[in-house]
Amino acid sequence: MQLSSLLQRFNEPETLKMAKLGRELRAKGIDVIDLSLGEPDFDTPEHIKQAAIKAVQDNWSHYTPVPGYLDLREAVCAKLKRDNNLDYKPENIVVSTGAKQSLANAILALVDENDEVIIPTPYWVTYSELVKIARGRVVEIKTNAESGFKITPQQLEAAITPHTNVFLFSSPCNPSGAVYSKSELELLVNVFRKYPNITIISDEIYEYINFKEGHESIAQFEDIKDRVIIVNGLSKGFAMTGWRVGYIAADVAIAKACEKLQGQFTSGTCSIAQKAAVAALTTDLRPSMEMTEEFARRRKRVLELISDIPGIKCSEPDGAFYIFPDISYYYGKSDGQTTIHTSGDFCMYLLNTAHVSSVMGEAFGDPACVRFSFANSMEKIEEAWARIKKALEKLK
Repeated sequence: MQLSSLLQRFNEPETLKMAKLGRELRAKGIDVIDLSLGEPDFDTPEHIKQAAIKAVQDNWSHYTPVPGYLDLREAVCAKLKRDNNLDYKPENIVVSTGAKQSLANAILALVDENDEVIIPTPYWVTYSELVKIARGRVVEIKTNAESGFKITPQQLEAAITPHTNVFLFSSPCNPSGAVYSKSELELLVNVFRKYPNITIISDEIYEYINFKEGHESIAQFEDIKDRVIIVNGLSKGFAMTGWRVGYIAADVAIAKACEKLQGQFTSGTCSIAQKAAVAALTTDLRPSMEMTEEFARRRKRVLELISDIPGIKCSEPDGAFYIFPDISYYYGKSDGQTTIHTSGDFCMYLLNTAHVSSVMGEAFGDPACVRFSFANSMEKIEEAWARIKKALEKLK
């Protein structure tokens, strides 16, 4: 059997790979604490579940329109107006089976062979791999903790070439937790105004998990709005990871292109999940806000716990539910059996020694760092970091 060369262009997501390794250890009876996956440890709010139950009872069980039910697309428009003061119509919205599919649709609709896609580091593991699937070229802009893991206008302009056609970023950022302010976004927009052929993909999936004053979307700048693609969804802010509902808001031409692609891949998203999503977007946001308050408490505690471990440098994330510390202090150190050379070595050492899963920074474009989630109970977080501290004390 000869498999397609497509499979050689991209890698398995390290986030899923580490979760898989953790499950394998659990199957052997080992107590593994998972700090690798980006999934809220909360259940979907009751009113959203009840909307899904009603949809089942009302027989919403047939094929759905490719871009999503009209009432859900209207609900997305209402949410964008309510939360972001952005005006969109249903024809600007395409609902997909998770925000990951929304991203895939957008990149496949925009990127041709050898097109350049600028992505600031660190970035979510799937960004670069989707560009590779589309035969595009990833152009990284390096950031670090000193810059707040945010790029400058000067860095952006230096990265642009005649082959650049997409800029892809997230705010709040997975994995760094960086959040761009309105003034910071405006400085980037001043650069984009000079290059009208560049489309901006703005991943805003962590919008509600924001520890600053409020979320700012780059689509608020009216003169570039028609070339911004907002990607969002319900997984993170509404604890609906398994429901698989994401969406884009974009210019009609881009929306139609994404709809055309989606029509050949999955067609319309699950009918029941869509009806639940309408309830999520149009009713009580208190469960989402309470979840974010709990994440803020955990963030504070994790930063306290890390400050007690020598060698780890960690900035305070402004959003999402991850910390992304620099652990390069441990490179070259050994416990007598294992020597740490890379962040991948570091993660495997913690998995096998402390039985705590994390994700290597190489997967996010930053080999000096490791991503740890705090989407776990406070009890598990306390135990995990006690184990990590004990394991790192063995490295000399």
